[in-house]
Amino acid sequence: MVQLISRAPPPDDFLVKADTQFAPHGTSNSAPRRVVAPSWKTSYKYDLLELYGDRSDPGYTNSYLIRQSRTVAAVQPFASPGARVIDIAAAQGNFSLVLAELGYMVTWNDLRTELADYVRLKDPKQRIEYAPGDVFSLEFKKPFDVIVATEVIEHVAHPNRFLRKLEGLLRPGGHVVITTPNGEYFRNRLPRFSDCSEPAKFESVQFKPNADGHIFLLHSDEIPSLASCAGLEIKTIELFSNPLTAGYLQTRTVLPILPTRVVDRIEASTARFTGRFGRKLQTHMLVVLQKP
Repeated sequence: MVQLISRAPPPDDFLVKADTQFAPHGTSNSAPRRVVAPSWKTSYKYDLLELYGDRSDPGYTNSYLIRQSRTVAAVQPFASPGARVIDIAAAQGNFSLVLAELGYMVTWNDLRTELADYVRLKDPKQRIEYAPGDVFSLEFKKPFDVIVATEVIEHVAHPNRFLRKLEGLLRPGGHVVITTPNGEYFRNRLPRFSDCSEPAKFESVQFKPNADGHIFLLHSDEIPSLASCAGLEIKTIELFSNPLTAGYLQTRTVLPILPTRVVDRIEASTARFTGRFGRKLQTHMLVVLQKP
């Protein structure tokens, strides 16, 4: 695993300084500061694990770094630096930052508008554009070369409509890169999308963050029909991450004492498994789709 973005640890008063920096213009130092948004605090906790070396949850950090590495590796063959990329539901913006540092023209999106200022704190060169809001309401004058949507589609009540919306944001020949938990992983208990006759009943609970917001977990055999209905073609479907790497099955206590090279070798070995065994073992799926 290669961490594609590396930053010095933030100061202990990072959120206090952030709050001061984004206080309304014209207010004095003695003016009361607004309360830091809960989403900022949550994002900061994830940043500690993803960026700043906190190893209190090594399974989460491992999974994140693998997902980040695979996502960036999936973008690069189809788009050169300078290409227009939008990162959908990008939260604290770490994938957006990586892609911007690699030279892509990145647009950050998330339903939580207040997170845009949080991401700006980590992007002093201001290389990222911001388009907060519901993805289904987004409109742009120019289409994108690549759309990145990591860990998003499982939070949407209508994955088919979601893909159709993404297709509408792409230029002809453009690509969508998606990661999502693998619905065929043997510990999964959530339904398939194709088995649900009334997905509209989940509209009131869609877009919730974290695992509690998962509605469906897609199986690889559902991807062809979803892609076809959206007018997209499949370029690749890959499965990755295993229970040890992710800290599942009570392996979280073992991970801190395992050398990173051992964990990496296990990940590389299990990633080669195919067929039914591989589909049951791997915890995550990456899909690349193309607009003809």
